[in-house]
Amino acid sequence: MTSQAKSPSKRSRTRRVGPIGFITGGLRIHRNKEMMIGGGIVLFFVVLSAIVALADLLHIQITPFNPIAQNVGPALASPSLKYLFGTDQYGRDVFSRIIAGTPNGFSIGFAVVGFALTFGILVGCFAGFRGGLFDEALMRTTDIFFAIPALILAIAIVARLGPGLLSITLALMIVWWPAYARLSRGETLKVTHQNYIEAARTSGFGNARIVFRHVIPNIFLTLIVYATLDLGTVVLFYAGLSYLGLSIPPPAPDWGYMVSNYQDYLITSPILPLAPGLIIAIGAIGFALFGDGFRDALEGASA
Repeated sequence: MTSQAKSPSKRSRTRRVGPIGFITGGLRIHRNKEMMIGGGIVLFFVVLSAIVALADLLHIQITPFNPIAQNVGPALASPSLKYLFGTDQYGRDVFSRIIAGTPNGFSIGFAVVGFALTFGILVGCFAGFRGGLFDEALMRTTDIFFAIPALILAIAIVARLGPGLLSITLALMIVWWPAYARLSRGETLKVTHQNYIEAARTSGFGNARIVFRHVIPNIFLTLIVYATLDLGTVVLFYAGLSYLGLSIPPPAPDWGYMVSNYQDYLITSPILPLAPGLIIAIGAIGFALFGDGFRDALEGASA
């Protein structure tokens, strides 16, 4: 009776108040400058992506010029108030093209990380909790994925499926989940022998109920921190595939392909490749700052 009364006190704070309550109640987000700055950058790009995607769905033009229309201005015009980032070799407004290409990388980033997080947690938790043949098979599978460079494997998958946003999304989902599965398995092994897990087993709870009610809530924040740091990596990864011409075909705007297409003008019109490249870097830095700030805040709240 005494051990059962004390066991809840040994549970993590995350399990007692829940992930959302822990974040809002203990992290002091407004005091973390990194998290605030990174969160502001991420929020800006997320909102802009949503607005651009909705406008495209409703066939509403919100950019100063049609992003695929040629000769809206003189070719290779210098930046000005009318053409904020100048125009490219076809007279297209670069600023309009950058805005129109915003949803691509960020939507894929959230889709890939969301899938990898969900699938990885489920597979890793059950593998770590049950052990045995299933656990061994998972480890050997992840070893195979880690033995092949992710970029090479993604390129091979996209080459087989054909260029396009859907192909890149599927390719990145395939190569991205093993890291989350291995991380969640490791975190699961840390909590498997905690008192509250043993108490749940003694009470006759099934494996699925224990995993969903006791294991996942206690490892969820660790995986979320990793995911926030990982989002910027996916954006950069997608930009690299786009740079290689594996994303949406031209003339549709896409940041990575714009860097590739404009790189020949680095000397004569440096704004052309530098503008989309800088936007990619800002987005990745925003996710990195937010992830680092979230991790620091989490460690401070847990201390």
